[in-house]
Amino acid sequence: MTTRVGKAILAAIAASGALLGIYFGVLSLVSGWDFTVEQFLAYRYFVLALAGGFGVQVGLFVHLRALVRGAREQGVVLATSGTASTAAMVSCCAHYVANVAPIIGAVGLVTFATQYQVELFWVGLAFNAAGILYITSKVVQASKEHAKCVAVS
Repeated sequence: MTTRVGKAILAAIAASGALLGIYFGVLSLVSGWDFTVEQFLAYRYFVLALAGGFGVQVGLFVHLRALVRGAREQGVVLATSGTASTAAMVSCCAHYVANVAPIIGAVGLVTFATQYQVELFWVGLAFNAAGILYITSKVVQASKEHAKCVAVS
């Protein structure tokens, strides 16, 4: 799989796996393995959709980067939606941080994240969709430009 598309697919799989690793790692450290599995089973559709969407964005970005070197502004979209995805996934264990929250003064944030957990998942999915649409439009545009250059050569 040394082709441009093969590299993009591998990058997408690796990114999805990394995001899931962060999810399982953070929840396990904060709340233990049993709680992590319970939360994953309860919210698996959201968690898998967020990880998959992030992976698709990374794959598209890798493909775009291979088409056009120097597509820097798309990296900002990828970072923003990836951060939103991670935050939404991790929010499901945030209420367990309340044990140490008084020390760091984050009780309000923990309460907010716990109370609006599903809404945060939806926000993360919306950022994913927006990122995918944006990067896809840039891939289409770059592919058209690339095709023109190949036709002239």
